[in-house]
Amino acid sequence: MVAAKDYIVQLIIEKGLVSSDIVESVRKGLPEDGQGDLVEALTVTGNVERYRITEMLAEEFMMPVVDLEKVLIAPVALEVVSRELAARYNVFPVEIRENVLYVAISDPLDMDGVDSLSHVLKKTIEPMLASSDEIAHAIIRYYGTGEETVETVLHNFVPELVPEDQLVKNGPSASTDDERDDNSDAPIIRLVQIIINEAFKRRASDIHLEPLEKRFRVRYRIDGVLHEVENPPKRLQLAIISRIKIMSNMSIAEKRNPQDGRIQIGIGGKSIDLRVSSLPAAHGESIVMRILDKESLMLGLPELGFLNDDQETFERLITLPDGIILVTGPTGSGKTTTLYGCLNFINQPDRKIITVEDPVEYQLTGINQVPVRPDVGMTFSSALRAILRQAPNIIMIGEIRDKETAEIAIHASLTGHMVFSTLHTNDAPSAVTRLIDIGVKPFLVSTSLRAIMAQRLIRRNCVQCLEPYEVDHLALRALQVSEKNLENTTYMKGAGCAYCADTGYRGRVGIFEIFQINEEIQRMIYSGATAYQLRRKGRESGMRTMSEDGLRKALSGTTTVEEVLTSTVGDVD
Repeated sequence: MVAAKDYIVQLIIEKGLVSSDIVESVRKGLPEDGQGDLVEALTVTGNVERYRITEMLAEEFMMPVVDLEKVLIAPVALEVVSRELAARYNVFPVEIRENVLYVAISDPLDMDGVDSLSHVLKKTIEPMLASSDEIAHAIIRYYGTGEETVETVLHNFVPELVPEDQLVKNGPSASTDDERDDNSDAPIIRLVQIIINEAFKRRASDIHLEPLEKRFRVRYRIDGVLHEVENPPKRLQLAIISRIKIMSNMSIAEKRNPQDGRIQIGIGGKSIDLRVSSLPAAHGESIVMRILDKESLMLGLPELGFLNDDQETFERLITLPDGIILVTGPTGSGKTTTLYGCLNFINQPDRKIITVEDPVEYQLTGINQVPVRPDVGMTFSSALRAILRQAPNIIMIGEIRDKETAEIAIHASLTGHMVFSTLHTNDAPSAVTRLIDIGVKPFLVSTSLRAIMAQRLIRRNCVQCLEPYEVDHLALRALQVSEKNLENTTYMKGAGCAYCADTGYRGRVGIFEIFQINEEIQRMIYSGATAYQLRRKGRESGMRTMSEDGLRKALSGTTTVEEVLTSTVGDVD
């Protein structure tokens, strides 16, 4: 490295950027131990401007120059290269195309560092030149002054925290102002903030804080799977829970009954809402925070995971003038996201859309959203009666939970309104029998329903480390894939990389089955057909099951066969 620096100094002299006399004069002013950087000293003293050195090196080594102040940095590149790696190798990620990562470097002779980074990330590195100052400023601007995690915060702040007896006696500050620097409360405030920040950074949908007998567990749900992180000491349990309850406007005195609240917090220049739930448990209150990110919700129908034919079918159904369309699936299967995607698609100035939700999680532009408030008598059914007098064209009901709500929704559909809602059933045809079970007359169900769509969310393959793999034939047979179809088929899977945290998956995609109600199925509903009979008729009419839709996505490399099988284990006929 010393020889490399000497070579750059020689180039500076040869190109006429500075005289050899000035170089020798500056060299004499460096520390006697020889640890001073002569190139850096020449720029600091003003003898050579940094950008002139960068341009000279770019010309000499035939490398492109990048202006980190002006260039648009790709967020995906920042996720691939951590702050630790950027600082260690003195590089800054600019963009990524396929498997090529473009990074800014300041020393074109430091190819060992570039090779090491390429080995760590398992990517081809394409270097670009920028000054060391630009790289340092970019690291601070885009990564922050330090990449704190739950682990580092606990390591740095636990020694400062007040004793357990004081925590129990005093609790955290009653102020919601995070800038307060009270000696006893500041570490707890900081710790809670970092727990939330890190969850958002890791793309978590939920934060779970669970009091166990001898420890206080923190877990993030990422792409539907729970991942445990560093646990705070058990003695901080009460202070952390109290801090979260204060932030969400819950009562810290009430520990025997469940409570609900909301937190609005700024992270990375974005406003994020958290829906907070507390539940008394055997060893303290369990807290779950659902992260509500508006940007992640405003998806078009293609982003939800529809393949072209299903998307065309679904777009045709949701633009019908009247009737009911139900989206079914268990909790966490993306039903609300799908409904919002429908509303975004059909939201036009000539249509009045009203929603009834419990609670209103996201504010949608141009749509009237009504929150359910049972404590003041505003239930789903009472809200529905009131909004029908508002002459809407389209109504969205968060969930059909009882006979009264179902009947009002059906009558609304029969009087010229389009109604969207959700129901908790395992597949699409079962929604018909579910409505009849809660007391709705079969003839009302048959005349009002237009379609039912069941869905699940499965993990999407990481696009950065995708590679072919051998699928267990037993898994394929479980999905009823014939031996003939196994031949000449290549299945893909993520191998694991920094971009996907070595899981092989990043993000989730929906799998669907769309059960359309035609005249023959209407007659079957009216005559009391079972869910199994309706399912068979739907298959005969062209309905594709969730497992079949998932298998198509596995064949296209979007996901793996194992993911499909896990999510649709009871779906195969």
